[in-house]
Amino acid sequence: MRLYMKNLVIYGACTIAAAAVVAAGTFAFVSINHPQETGEGGYEKSAIPTHIDSILAQSEQIELNEPEEVYTGLAYFSYRVKQGEVISKIASNFGISEDTITSVNSIKAARRLQIGQYLRIPTMSGILYTVRENNETPASIAKKYEVDAEKCALVNNLTVEEALTEGKTIFVPDALMDRITKLEINGDLFKKPLRGGYYFSSRYGWRTSPFDSSRRSFHSGIDMACRTGTPIYAALEGKVTTAGWSDVFGNYVIVSHHSGYKTLYGHMSSISTKKGAYVTTSTVLGKVGSTGLSTGPHLHFTVYKNNRTVNPADLW
Repeated sequence: MRLYMKNLVIYGACTIAAAAVVAAGTFAFVSINHPQETGEGGYEKSAIPTHIDSILAQSEQIELNEPEEVYTGLAYFSYRVKQGEVISKIASNFGISEDTITSVNSIKAARRLQIGQYLRIPTMSGILYTVRENNETPASIAKKYEVDAEKCALVNNLTVEEALTEGKTIFVPDALMDRITKLEINGDLFKKPLRGGYYFSSRYGWRTSPFDSSRRSFHSGIDMACRTGTPIYAALEGKVTTAGWSDVFGNYVIVSHHSGYKTLYGHMSSISTKKGAYVTTSTVLGKVGSTGLSTGPHLHFTVYKNNRTVNPADLW
């Protein structure tokens, strides 16, 4: 009887500890990595019990019926990116979707994954969802993504019809991101506006001013230098909202796209489209020139997301 009670206390304490983590809605962050010569590793939060199995294995053995397998909820592991790894490879190694890693780590540009960067790896596939309006429920969210409502509620320690408040973030198991978001993050959303015979003469970001070498200025786009008259194509389908003249950009065109994107094409020698025209990636907007504030023939290409410039190199 004493032996039985000893093991029962150990088993019960461990079970309660594990259940407390899930019931509190706290995700467990456990650091894992492949063995390295440096021996680096360890756990990020000492409060999370990590030695339950070893304790039970070391205790005296007694004959008990095997417990039924019980769904224990969601946990996260911490993983450090190694040389040569990309999101698809890491996802495959852990048996989860690429969308899962991208979503839970708020990755905006997959190609910018860095060696040594730490990622959160959940124990199941799914994505994070931020409640958009009051009174959404796990059931209504699960319906949007065509996933199981009960599982969605369970991993978040909620009831299926529990009303949620705007701004709350939950994990939606087995859900996938929409196609446009995937293209954006993977750098496959835009095509280059020039199809060949160019080089990048100035990148996005801070640079020494080409008009005054004594100062630095922020370059809002990418300059693609090439021969005058080279055709310029729309980088993404959309509608022309501006086609005209600017003292800075010379002859220029702005195209509005879906998802809050706009693209600007500057310093054209001539414009081949007009305001209101619908364009595709096969549409010629104009030809390369050196009009406006320019030091030579090139295309100045800017991408706006919700009226703020972003680096075009992250989107193609």
